[in-house]
Amino acid sequence: ILDGMAGLWCVNLGYDQPELVAAASQQMTQLPYYNTFFKTAHPPAIELAAELCRLAPEHINHVFFTGSGSEANDSMLRMVRRFWALKGQPEKQWIIARENGYHGSTVAGMSLGGMAPMHGQGGPCVPGITHIRQPYWFAEGRGKGSESPESEPHSRDDFGRLCAEALDARIQELGPDNVAAFLAEPVQGAGGAIMPPDSYWPAIKAVLAKYDILLVVDEVICGFGRLGEWFGSQHYDLKPDLM
Repeated sequence: ILDGMAGLWCVNLGYDQPELVAAASQQMTQLPYYNTFFKTAHPPAIELAAELCRLAPEHINHVFFTGSGSEANDSMLRMVRRFWALKGQPEKQWIIARENGYHGSTVAGMSLGGMAPMHGQGGPCVPGITHIRQPYWFAEGRGKGSESPESEPHSRDDFGRLCAEALDARIQELGPDNVAAFLAEPVQGAGGAIMPPDSYWPAIKAVLAKYDILLVVDEVICGFGRLGEWFGSQHYDLKPDLM
């Protein structure tokens, strides 16, 4: 079986690496389980956190472990709102994400994601989450799916900037003082491996800087070397505040 998805992007080192088998076996004889819930840790978690901080962009120096990508995004939702509350701005609650983005299958993950069929299956979504258009030039920027059938096709760069303008417009609509973060995948994975135009991320960064809004980068699918750098945010020079 050729597993091009590496399970769900979890086993990109393969299924039978002797070093991984040996490490797991050795750990089972030492400490098979201990939680980190009560402000505790253990040597493997400490060592892994240190290595991740070494590999990550320079300003990323804290690690919070979870059991899945869905759980990570659930935690992120609480984390960014708590961040602004501690900054004395508890009204910053809104999370802006993208249509066709995928951020998990829990209720919060489904709500953060922009996949309409999942919203239809999940009942009421978590409030305080809204979605803007995706930077999918091939499907929506060449005239197809644009504002009117008569409109001219967009160049890739023009379309990237147009999608960033949608973020600016939504922030203005909600009020900058009410928006906590923009959540996005560097490359949309489950939505179809959608590579944004080169103009997209620089324009997005400028919008977020203008309004002092956090950027949250979901790298479950494009992290750990898949784009040629250790993290997808490095590939696009995103310098995210939260990862």
